[in-house]
Amino acid sequence: MKKRVVVTGLGAITPVGNSVDTFWESIKAGKSGIGEITAFDTEAYKVHIAGEVKGFDPLDCMDKKEARRMSRFSQLAIAATKEAIEHSKINISEIDPDRIGVIIGSGIGGLGTMEIQEQQLLSKGPNKVSPLLIPMIIANMAAGNIAIRFGVKGICKSVVSACASSTHSVGDAFRAIQYGDADVIIAGGTESTIVPLGLAGFIKLNALSMNTDPLNASRPFDKNRDGFVMGEGAGTLVLEELEHAKRRGATIFAEVMGYGSTCDAYHITASHPEGDGATRAMKLAMKDAGIEPEDVSYINAHGTSTQINDEVETIAIKRALGEHAYRVPISSTKSMVGHLLGGAGAVELIACIKSIEEQYIHPTTGYTTPDEVCDLDYVPHEGRKADVGYVLSNSIGFGGHNATVCIQPYR
Repeated sequence: MKKRVVVTGLGAITPVGNSVDTFWESIKAGKSGIGEITAFDTEAYKVHIAGEVKGFDPLDCMDKKEARRMSRFSQLAIAATKEAIEHSKINISEIDPDRIGVIIGSGIGGLGTMEIQEQQLLSKGPNKVSPLLIPMIIANMAAGNIAIRFGVKGICKSVVSACASSTHSVGDAFRAIQYGDADVIIAGGTESTIVPLGLAGFIKLNALSMNTDPLNASRPFDKNRDGFVMGEGAGTLVLEELEHAKRRGATIFAEVMGYGSTCDAYHITASHPEGDGATRAMKLAMKDAGIEPEDVSYINAHGTSTQINDEVETIAIKRALGEHAYRVPISSTKSMVGHLLGGAGAVELIACIKSIEEQYIHPTTGYTTPDEVCDLDYVPHEGRKADVGYVLSNSIGFGGHNATVCIQPYR
């Protein structure tokens, strides 16, 4: 018999706050973390704005030696995990470390470090490349560094599925606990690619918004949307087997009920035009949770603000939920933080859990002009009180990756 899986801890580092509480209060209020890029000079670029994490100091959660040995994406993941563990009040030293795991996704890994070391190679030769180059850039090192830092010896892996990475991470953690492979798993994702090469690459893909107004560049589902805004950050969740959580007297914030994972097998960047894979991911998550479309009370959309993605996701929601799609509130966290790529799904799932906790749905900001194709309830401008029960959180990634996680209040 499959075990029940609950969420007992949350941690977040985002463009609107470096803790779960500041992140949530900001997006509840419709506050945007998107602004002019400060990390490097963007004069030569067509895009000058992004959702940067602000005021982050890795020395708040690690010493200088540790910080020097990690790329920024790993540092962000450590900080988010430290908050999640403290939030869960779990004492890892009192638990069998072989029964605690880590599954942390990242779409790209240490791109900034790679860029810096490439410059070292070209300007000073191969002998000046850092001996830590490889362990700093590979995408699995966020998970590895978390395991080392917190003494976790169970399942330890990294999911790399572009923008679906951290939703897949949470889903895979859910499955592992369900089937008894672990009692506790730290799951989520992290990304930090607001660097010259990352910005240039997404510009050349014609994926980014060219809007120069930070408050209106990310405008999911709006008729005049023209691309996504890059973001960075990390989100981690402590997932725990229900009886294990109850034995230690843990506070339970939500229960994970279902997971769906599919592939479009269609195109390297574009989603299937009829939303085939995204539709099936939502249907699988609902089937896994044992619910009908009419039971869904809120959807946190992938909602990137690109023309094709938002249209396709809207089509997929209609196909998955039928007529009930018109009655379900939908919002996009990316409207305020930008697109955190491999970190997006976990941060958005944290928003879903806070929605359950406070029975409140955050708004989709930047939405001013309705689109005849995107014609659902996207909670524009202002958040609202709501009866939040079963929630779907969607992620869609380059390569055709789709993932949906279903959660509900713990009962």
